[in-house]
Amino acid sequence: MVELGKIEKPTAEHYKGKRKLYCVSNIYPLENAPDEYKVLFAKYWDEVAQHIERLEPIGKVKKIFYEMIFLEGEEGLTTLSKMNERASQIIKKKVEEGGTFHPLEKREIFAPFLDWSNCLRVVSSEEVIRKVFEFYTECLNKRLEYILSVIESNLRAEEAALLIMRDEDRAKLQFPADIEVFLVTPPSYDDILKWMRKQWE
Repeated sequence: MVELGKIEKPTAEHYKGKRKLYCVSNIYPLENAPDEYKVLFAKYWDEVAQHIERLEPIGKVKKIFYEMIFLEGEEGLTTLSKMNERASQIIKKKVEEGGTFHPLEKREIFAPFLDWSNCLRVVSSEEVIRKVFEFYTECLNKRLEYILSVIESNLRAEEAALLIMRDEDRAKLQFPADIEVFLVTPPSYDDILKWMRKQWE
């Protein structure tokens, strides 16, 4: 696994023949966000776009995988633009350059996963939390298995793909050995994490 920012210029020859996955942590806009967050949010996605361009000499993005969406084609891209316009801009550019968009979710798996996630936020008794967490974990595992199958079945030999999903979920995925993983972590990512931690102090 390679973390971009700790390497200068990856050489195309070194990664020839390998499947490549450029992983971006999905940072979402916040409703009624203060100006400080808006600036950090815009800077983050600007830097993500720049880092992807720096990676593409070793493999042009041919597939784009995105979390939280189960709709295909234009319908999926329209939903994406409503959820995260900045991520949508990057993805649409890659589609225009010849890439194909692949939603990572399946409705039958994702809907129960969201429901159990929401339940965890409202329950308070220890016994109920344990029960809900069991169902949540079961749905999470099904979701991660499905996501991995989408990536595995669509990313062909020597191709490069863009994966945009939350870091905590992406870290649970066990990618096949022939997929070279690149973590796109621009400097502003740490700034956003620091800002978020401050909100909880």
